[in-house]
Amino acid sequence: MSDPIQEIKDKLDIADVIREYIPLMPAGKNLRAVCPFHKERTPSFIVSPDRQTWHCFGSCNEGGDVISFVMKYEHVEFYEALQMLAQKAGIELRRISPSSQKEFGILYDINSAAKDYFVQQRNDEQAAKYISSRGLKNETLDDFEIGYAPQSIDGLIINLVNAGYDVADVERAGLAFKTERKTYMDRFRGRIMFPIYNTFGKVVGFSGRILPELDTGEMGKYVNSPETPIFNKSRILYGLHRTKQNIREEKTAFLVEGQMDFLMLYQDGVKNCVATSGTALTQHHLEVLKKIAEKIIVAFDSDDAGMIAAERAIDMAHAIDLNVGVFLLNDAKDAAEYIQKNPGKIKHLIDSGSMSALDFYFKRYIDNSAEGDMKNKTRHVLEKILHIYSPMEQSRWIKKIAEKIGLPESSLSDELRLLKSKHPPKASSDTGQALKNADEPPLKTRADKVAMEIILMSLLDESELPKLEDFKAFFPERFCKVIDFLQGVQVDDEEAKALARFAELKSSLRYGDFDMEKVPFEINVLLKELKKEFYKERKDVLMEQIKKAEKDGDETRSSQLLREFDELAKLVNN
Repeated sequence: MSDPIQEIKDKLDIADVIREYIPLMPAGKNLRAVCPFHKERTPSFIVSPDRQTWHCFGSCNEGGDVISFVMKYEHVEFYEALQMLAQKAGIELRRISPSSQKEFGILYDINSAAKDYFVQQRNDEQAAKYISSRGLKNETLDDFEIGYAPQSIDGLIINLVNAGYDVADVERAGLAFKTERKTYMDRFRGRIMFPIYNTFGKVVGFSGRILPELDTGEMGKYVNSPETPIFNKSRILYGLHRTKQNIREEKTAFLVEGQMDFLMLYQDGVKNCVATSGTALTQHHLEVLKKIAEKIIVAFDSDDAGMIAAERAIDMAHAIDLNVGVFLLNDAKDAAEYIQKNPGKIKHLIDSGSMSALDFYFKRYIDNSAEGDMKNKTRHVLEKILHIYSPMEQSRWIKKIAEKIGLPESSLSDELRLLKSKHPPKASSDTGQALKNADEPPLKTRADKVAMEIILMSLLDESELPKLEDFKAFFPERFCKVIDFLQGVQVDDEEAKALARFAELKSSLRYGDFDMEKVPFEINVLLKELKKEFYKERKDVLMEQIKKAEKDGDETRSSQLLREFDELAKLVNN
């Protein structure tokens, strides 16, 4: 039986698939486009039909195959992307590959069966008492299929195995783990269970809240399912499968941190909310929301950690040109606590009490600041402008800050330019994980950078590549292998191959922007630079050898090395 994933890739051309989403322009043997995953004016997104890959050379710095592109563009998990592409390719996954169903589809079935099991255990006395104490109604419990994982060591495992599932698949689904004794144990025990749904409404994982009386402090209050082929917590927003239509209609998403906040808000009439499931907010989360909302309102916990998380959310939203506001609760730690004390009031409070991001920063830093600290606090707020994508919005912020502190706008603009030169804004990333592509090894030395530039230039006109053979002695060793690989020579060096593939893609960015007649001239200039770097490195080595010879009192050796040094100095100067 053939591999369905490879069969799908073989039947679909990556360029044809991506062209359905964005326009592609010729760039030599590759294609390029404005990246669909971040704001840019100059195309930095390259598609390689030869290698069936894509890569963004802009702030994303991401890449992959046709499946990863669909996952990222459609905001779906692996198996959903596979199903979409299988339909395009005319391949029926179940028909051609039972192993594919076992690899992915069975995980949905196991999570669904586990959800049913947890719901059945919800009437446990301790669980029912805790749920009641948090103010959740039966209707809410049923709507979101809240359950309970008993303290049993392997109660869920036994239930699933009796239902016909393989214990190894239960482990793959993230619901069990293997002990040092090679026996299996339930991952969730003594916890209120919140099923986590993907955008299609399928259960892909769980978040479990330990019952207070079982909390010894040695384990996390909340535990999420580990990442599996169908679950990636940095890509899923809790409750979105139920609230996305309300978010579209209201054009606003109300964003909270945890499941309990979400459930209490939803129960209290706020139907356009979502939660981050106790994980850090990611760029992917915001990109999903931007497709259905014009604005997000951040309502994180009122403690220091919550305020820091709110600032990070504001910066990330501004970086992708998404309007953002903040909702603060002064009389409660979080939304769940407030609603339990004040049922039926929070919706009106949100409508009347949400503030702009700038007002949030005024409240947090400028208001009530000591006079001596005002300069530093103002600078901190100004630094936030560096994250804002829109120049118009940046200007508006400068004007408002100037009015607030009574300084001319020109002074603040000068200060901002100074801050920008000292602290250039960093591209936002997924919990710090904007998937940096492994095909781009670091270029540590100037010789590395010049060698890379020569290869990129040579790829514009591949007739120039063979000419580099005469200059291999001056290239860093790994670049000699890159030159060989690009000319079809068998190379047994994965790093060199990766660097060559990266160069092939990156060279495509020059097409349409570079005068091809100047390629030979530019290569010659760069080769001279490469020679110069080679001689300079050799000079440094000789200098160390001369010092050693002099220290050892070896005059003959020292004189010989000095002559070599003088010859190299002449070569560098010429």
